[in-house]
Amino acid sequence: MSSEPVLRPADWANTSPVFDFFQQVFAIVEGEVRKLRHDNLEMLSRVIQPAVWLVVFGKVFSRLREIPTGGIPYIDFMAPGILAQSVLFVAVFFGVTLIWERDLGILQKFLATPAYRLALVLGKALSAGARAIPQASVVYLIAVIMGVHLRYNPLYILGALVFIALGAAVFSTLSLIIACLVKTRQRFMGVNQLLIMPLFFGSNAIYPLQMMPGWLHRVSTLNPLTYMVDALRTVMIQSGHSAYGLGFDLFMQILLLGILLGVATKLYPKVIY
Repeated sequence: MSSEPVLRPADWANTSPVFDFFQQVFAIVEGEVRKLRHDNLEMLSRVIQPAVWLVVFGKVFSRLREIPTGGIPYIDFMAPGILAQSVLFVAVFFGVTLIWERDLGILQKFLATPAYRLALVLGKALSAGARAIPQASVVYLIAVIMGVHLRYNPLYILGALVFIALGAAVFSTLSLIIACLVKTRQRFMGVNQLLIMPLFFGSNAIYPLQMMPGWLHRVSTLNPLTYMVDALRTVMIQSGHSAYGLGFDLFMQILLLGILLGVATKLYPKVIY
């Protein structure tokens, strides 16, 4: 059975524009999630790197006393950062699927329908969030095995899932923008390789903000990963706290997602030219 989302204009004839929009978004999300269901090896391969970071680097860095973690064990401090890293590494390469769909002619079919361009982009973004949640569950399990002091209150876990999905949506939309601009897989992979390390090391994922030099601290405030890690550290870890406040973390992620969605929607049709 094909995993290509089904967008039938005839199905929308007697429905409201709002219903049409969300139906189209759901069709994209459902198609992407269906692809994941048929590729379990992909999920396994994507948890290896965060597992190595937690098991190897987490244990090694825990022996360092110079890193001010605010009184919590370093492995606890690091776990939300590694979870955010795993989401980043998955989402930032999501745009390559746009290039594949163009090469296979699928994207041209989408653009030939009366589907809202924003619905196509938002569907991709939300599907990246759906893809990130099972992976995050595996990282959570590894953290439990390693004795990380997690919060088990369902509300905190739900909050973590919200920030994980939002973070994945932000970085996948950024990835779509890059795919629209570079248009080839080779250039796309090269640009993303250049972005990953600055995004990761220019955030608070593995060391606190106060350790950064002034210029890097200022740059980190423009980094979406910083707000994702800050929120996760609060909702995941016992005694964890937010440097900016959960409300501000949520606001910044939604604001960045809105800006990126607007840019991606404008650029989306240009990937076929």
